Amino acid sequence: MTWAVSFLDIASLKTLPGTFVYNHRTMRRTYPVILLMALVVAALAVRIPNPDPRMKNASRKPPQDGWTYVHLEGTPAEIGFQHGALLAREIRDGFEVQTLELMHDSHKPWTFYREAARDILWPHIPAEYREELQGIADGLKTEPGATLDIWDIVALNASMEWSYYIQKYDKEHGIKSPATLTAPDHCSAFVATGSYTKDGKFVIAHNNWTSYMDGQRWTIVFDITPVKGHHFVMDGYPGLIHSGDDFGMNDAGLVITETTITGFEGWDSKGIAEFVRARKAMQYAETIDDFSRIMQEGNNGGYANDWLVADTKTNEIASLELGLRNVELKRTKDGYFTGANFPINRKLLKEETTFNPAEPGLSSNARRVRWEQLMQENKGRIDSAMARHFLADHYDVLAKKNQPSERTLCGHVDLSVRGMGDWKAPYEPAGAVQNKVTDSAMASKMTFLAAAGHACGLSFKSAAHLNQYPQFGWQSPLLGDMNAHRWTRIHARP
Repeated sequence: MTWAVSFLDIASLKTLPGTFVYNHRTMRRTYPVILLMALVVAALAVRIPNPDPRMKNASRKPPQDGWTYVHLEGTPAEIGFQHGALLAREIRDGFEVQTLELMHDSHKPWTFYREAARDILWPHIPAEYREELQGIADGLKTEPGATLDIWDIVALNASMEWSYYIQKYDKEHGIKSPATLTAPDHCSAFVATGSYTKDGKFVIAHNNWTSYMDGQRWTIVFDITPVKGHHFVMDGYPGLIHSGDDFGMNDAGLVITETTITGFEGWDSKGIAEFVRARKAMQYAETIDDFSRIMQEGNNGGYANDWLVADTKTNEIASLELGLRNVELKRTKDGYFTGANFPINRKLLKEETTFNPAEPGLSSNARRVRWEQLMQENKGRIDSAMARHFLADHYDVLAKKNQPSERTLCGHVDLSVRGMGDWKAPYEPAGAVQNKVTDSAMASKMTFLAAAGHACGLSFKSAAHLNQYPQFGWQSPLLGDMNAHRWTRIHARP
C-alpha cells in the first residue's frame, strides 16, 4: 500500500511564511475553505493498492514546495525496489541529465562508465548495497519501456566521483584530460555550537552547488527505515542510494553534511566507492568517531570532501577533511566550522590539490572570507532563522557590495562574467540549487527546513537565459526553469 497525501507540520504553521494559523475570530469566515481543504485531503489520503509485497510500508507524497518525499522501508532489496518503483520516471529523467553532463565534460562514452562500474567499483561494494542497487534496477522494470540495468544504476551513483577516477585513468593511458574534468567547487556550509549560537546548541546549514540542469532535480527527500542500522532522512537525487550532496540525519542523533575540496586529485581503484561509504555512515554511525571511522575505511579518494558533523546527544561538532593520503578530524563543543570548498589542511592542499589559496578572486577563497565575517559578526546569536539568511547572502567581499555571483554564499554562476574556472564557464547555468537548515532541537526529531531553488528568492528562467547565451544550447533538451520556493519543514515519518 502507498499513501498519496502530504501533511503539514503544525509547528511550521507558526514559524514559516505562507501558512495559516487558527484564529477564533476568523474561523467562521474561513470554515468553508478549511472544510473544502479537509475534503480534498481526505480524498487524497486513499491507500493505493500495489500487489507487489515488496512495496509494503513504502509511500510517496505529492510534491510540496518543490520537494518530493518518499518513505522506503525493509530489507536492502525491498528498499531498492521501492525506490525504483516509486521514482521510476524521475530516475530515467535524472539519468539522462547525468549521462549528458558526464559525457560532455569527460569526452567519454557511457559504455566507459558502465564498464568501470562493473570492473572497478562493484568488486568492493558490500552485499547489502549490491542488493539495494539491484533492487532499484528491478523496481524500474515496473514502468513500461524500462531499459536501465544494474551497471547504469551503479555508474549513476558514482557520478560525483568519476572525474577523480578518469584523471588517473587518462594519466595512466597517456590521454590528455579535458579542462572540464576537474574536482569542482560544490556547496557552501557551516556548523556552529556553544558560545556562537543563540541557545548554546548546534546549528547546521548547507546549500548544494551544481549545474541547474541536475540541481533542479536534486529535490527528493528520502525517509528510510532499514532492517539494519538507523532510521535516517536525507535530501537526494533520484536513483542514488546516498544523498549525493550529503545532508541528512539519523535517529542516533547525528547530522551530516559536506563541501567538496576544490582541485583535488587522487584515486585508489582498490578502495570502496565514496557513495557506499557515505551511505553506510548515514545508516550506521552513532557518534562522530563512528562517522570518521566508516568514511576512512577503504577510502578510494573519490569525491573528496570536508565533512561537517553534529551530534544532538552532546552538541559536539566536527570537521573531517578527507583526502586520500591526508586526513584530519577536528572537533569542538564551543566553536564553528565552515565549508566553502577550501582545502584547510596545508599538507593536503600542497600534496593533493591544484588549488591556489593566494588568489582572492576564486569563489572558494571569497566565500571562506565571507563565512568568517558572518561567524564573528553574529557570535552568540546564530540560530536556524539566521542560518537561512546566511544561505541567501549576496555580499561579495571583493566588490564590497551585494552582488550575486560565484563569489557569494548564494551562488549564481549564471550571473557571473567570470564563471568558475574550468568547472563552469561565464554565465553557465550553475550555482546554489537548494538549501537545508536544522538545529539540535529539530534534529532530535529528525526534522529540517528546506528551500528548493535559490534561498534568495531569485528564479532562473531557462528559455530567456539560453536565448541570451546560446553557447549552452547543448543543455536545452533537459534544462528547465529553476524556480525559488519558500522554506518548508520536512520531517521523517515516526
